[in-house]
Amino acid sequence: MDKNPLVLLELVERLGNLMRAEARRAGSDEQLAPVHVEALVYLANANRYSNTPQALSEYLGLTKGTISQSLLLLDRRGLIERYQDDIDRRVVRLRLSATGEQFLYDTQPQLAWIHATREISPNRIRNAVSALRETLTTFQSDRDGSPFGKCPGCRHFERLSARAYRCGLMGDRLSGPDTRKICWLYAAKGGVVDDDDL
Repeated sequence: MDKNPLVLLELVERLGNLMRAEARRAGSDEQLAPVHVEALVYLANANRYSNTPQALSEYLGLTKGTISQSLLLLDRRGLIERYQDDIDRRVVRLRLSATGEQFLYDTQPQLAWIHATREISPNRIRNAVSALRETLTTFQSDRDGSPFGKCPGCRHFERLSARAYRCGLMGDRLSGPDTRKICWLYAAKGGVVDDDDL
């Protein structure tokens, strides 16, 4: 049996543990657990189709109950805001409050990762991203999970002109910033995920 996939798993787990430790450090002053920091980071990067408790639960791989309790705490601390969807009033949407945005700006929980990868060549990072993305896509597909990704790699993404875009699935126009956010409705073009998608 080839041990490389297991070595890769050990490395991914170790890196994940270290990043959770960074999230714990980032949230320590506010007495936030890593899951709370991860939720804030997700909401900062989620598009308008993906800023719901259900999408957050699926993205983090946590139960609805855990997410519900986490959101209650973040709401009480004034780090997020809840609002009703403009079209379907039954849908609750989430966004960072100004306080939540300031918290992420001040703590920058992903800064340790950026520093740790500073000496790695862009080509090696692209290769690593490609291998990990294939693994993630297969893992999610095998478990019927949503792949999440960014518009340019989605089969529903339509470029109308140099600066005009539309989601073919929802029929909505998208701004440039919209296309750089994480989407729950993402479907990879031809089943292949682009390196810039997530």
